[in-house]
Amino acid sequence: MKTIKTLSVALIALTALIHFSANAERKVKITPTVGSIEVLHNSKKVTIERNQDTKNTIDSNYAKTSRNCPPFCIRPISLAPGVETIGELELMEYLKKLGSDENLMVIDSRTPDWVERGTIAGAVNIPWVKLDAKKGATDLDIELIVVDEFGASYDDDVWDFSNAKTLVLFCNGMWCGQSPRNIYSLLKLGYPAEKLKWYRGGMQTWHVLGLSTVKPN
Repeated sequence: MKTIKTLSVALIALTALIHFSANAERKVKITPTVGSIEVLHNSKKVTIERNQDTKNTIDSNYAKTSRNCPPFCIRPISLAPGVETIGELELMEYLKKLGSDENLMVIDSRTPDWVERGTIAGAVNIPWVKLDAKKGATDLDIELIVVDEFGASYDDDVWDFSNAKTLVLFCNGMWCGQSPRNIYSLLKLGYPAEKLKWYRGGMQTWHVLGLSTVKPN
């Protein structure tokens, strides 16, 4: 028994040493004390870290600075009353809770063609058009997503969001309207604003910081 305990302690120590060494070797960290985080994506552990090449430049998909406004106008910091706007570090705290907190979802609100280019590990794709009646989403389409995916209930034409999940939404950046449209659609249904979080920087800022992405599948 002592031998097994000794081996277990040694293994834990070795794992911690390897993790510490890998973290110490990173020249480009997330914060002074955090080199990377682990996130569950499609039931597998994925490491999020920053690109270690100090000469790395932003992905060309996110390098364009100028698009016609409207519709690609700069979004305000405060999107709607009660909806919290968050940054990368706050988003990472939510990402780390995925898998252990069933009342939480991180949502990539972009259309699938954009998601195919890469997304943030842990995010689930709920394209904004799926919740937008003006884009063809039916009442049943919307109900199925909000009930089956988000945990709300709908009975006798009345929504109940008491058990609904906290949703963290993002899209391509501060000029992108896809996650704001998802948020506005949900607010219109009565989804509690305090259960909606908005990562305003989106994929453009994520790439500016050299943070890793994953393919959707």
